[in-house]
Parts: sequence; structure tokens; C-alpha cells
Amino acid sequence: MTASDTRLEQIRAWLRMELGLAVVRMEPASADASFRRYFRVWREDGATRVVMDAPPDKEDTGSFLKVAGLLARCGVHVPHIDAHDAARGLVLLEDLGSVHYLAQLRAGADADALYGDAFEALLRIQLRGRDAAHELPAYDRATLEREMAAMPQWFCERHLQLQLNDEDRGIIADGFGFLANEALAQPIVFVHRDYHSRNLMVLPSRNPGVVDFQDALAGPVAYDLVSLLKDCYIQWPRARVQGWVSAYRARLGATARLGGASELEFQRWFDLIGLQRHLKVLGYFARLWYRDGKSAYLADLPRTLEYVREVVRSYQELQHFGLWLERRVVPLFAAANARAMGAPACP
Repeated sequence: MTASDTRLEQIRAWLRMELGLAVVRMEPASADASFRRYFRVWREDGATRVVMDAPPDKEDTGSFLKVAGLLARCGVHVPHIDAHDAARGLVLLEDLGSVHYLAQLRAGADADALYGDAFEALLRIQLRGRDAAHELPAYDRATLEREMAAMPQWFCERHLQLQLNDEDRGIIADGFGFLANEALAQPIVFVHRDYHSRNLMVLPSRNPGVVDFQDALAGPVAYDLVSLLKDCYIQWPRARVQGWVSAYRARLGATARLGGASELEFQRWFDLIGLQRHLKVLGYFARLWYRDGKSAYLADLPRTLEYVREVVRSYQELQHFGLWLERRVVPLFAAANARAMGAPACP
């Protein structure tokens, strides 16, 4: 945050001149993997709010505002919107604090209690949000495959410096096609798309506060659950994860077949949409470094790759993809990550 930041001057002028807020202090609150920034502001009476800065040439506040309204109707605790200016890309929000699930979990907080609250919120999203899901774009084949395509481009070719040949590309295409088919076979619900420990805020009441939901789509029922329980930022023993998955499925009940015909079917949905997500994340985390100069996500690549390897080993349909992964990708990974983490920011 520098004095020459013209966006900051726009924010200050908007708060003071158009909203009539006497702001005595403003500090960075957080940033995310997009072009959005967040600032916490203090009023004279000590109350705080958060300003979302979303440059309109790079971000669309319209989707944020729409999804916030849909989730609020479901009874989910999203930040209340006090004011917004679409032309400037500015939104004034309720302050949900600065303590997210990840910090509390790493500090030894009761995971069952925290995840219990997260499950309650997710049930509201998936059950009360059935009508709202029809107002969202579809998580269609083109989107699923476009996301996974970041893996060969940014993770394999750029990060690992692996030159992919025709055989490689054929194996990748077959694996991606299988995963897209499996995703499209799941029941469709309201999908947050980043329902994980950094986007769930710990609150004394109506916990959790849910943020970073603007990319929501109508898609596979197991997507948000796997985002939460096979989180790219924190990992749990497989047996514990399976226990949570089973308990969540029981809560879904028979509503519109959301829980599947059996625990085995629901676990398959969970595993395979998780694999789609984690392949995407390998590419996205690498892209955040090589394109955007954001290095923090490199440290989370080993955990994400291990999630991929775990699922691939468990499904016969992915045998060829798994053999390719172990032969062509895994041997290059440790050196590539060490090389990248020791390098200066790339243009």
C-alpha cells in the first residue's frame, strides 16, 4: 500500500465524499489469487468495515453481488453489503474478522466442531440453494476441461520443464475426458467452488462466515465437500476424511439422490471430482507463480500432488494415467519445486 496507489485514493474519496464515512484508519485486510484486494477501514466510533477493491477492467463485482444475495437467502453467513459502486469496482462489506479456519486448525482448534459448522453451512447451500442453483452458470464440460488444461500447460511444461509428446497428450486427454464424464454424472447443486479453510471465517455466532464465493456455479454435489476435506492448505488422515464424508452423506439423506445410491457411489463422486479439482490446482498454483509472481502457493504443490497420486492409485480406470504420472511427472517434481522456490519472481 503506497501513497502513489491511485486506487487507494479512489477508495478514500468514495468513502468520504459519496458515503459520508469518517475513516480514521485503513489497512490491507487480505489479498487472494485474483486481482481483488481487501482493506479494513476504521470509523471514528471504532466500528470496522471491509472494502473490496476489484478493478473493473479485471474483475466483475456483479457476480459477487449476485451470489452474495443467493447465499444470504439460503441462510449462509456471507458479508452484508453496505454499498457498492460497479463502475469503480468497489464494495463496502460487513467485517467478518481476520481469523480463518486454517489458522485455527493449525493452532490445534477442535476440527470436528469447526467442520461441523462448515457442514451445516454447506447443507444450507446444497439443500436450501436448489432453486438458487438454477440462477448460476453450469459447471459444464468446457469449464471442467479448461480448468484441467492448466495442469499440462503450467505445471508440466512450465514448472517441471517437461516436453510433452503425442503419447503424453493422448494419455492426459483420456484421463481428463474420463474425469469430465464422471463429474457430469453427479447430481447438480449450488457449488461455491472454493469452500476451504482460507475462505471460512471463524465467528462467535452464525459460524462460519463464508467469503470468496463469486465464481459459484451449478455443478457436482461432491465438489465443495472435497474442497473442504481434501484442502490444498491442510491435510487429514484418509480414515478421518472418510468418516466425515460418510457423516455428511447421511445428513444429505435421499434428497434428489444427492447422497447417491450407496456410500461407495458417493465416495467415488468425492474422490473423482477431487482429482479434477487437484489437477486444476496444480496448474493454477504454478500459473500464479510464473504468470503473476505469487510464490506462496508453491509450498502447497506437494500436498496437492499427493492428493492426485492417492486417488489415481485407487481407480482401475485411471491406471494408464497413473503410470504416466509416476513415470513422467513425479521424478521431476522435487527438483522443479526447489528450483522455483529459490528463484526470483518471473516477469
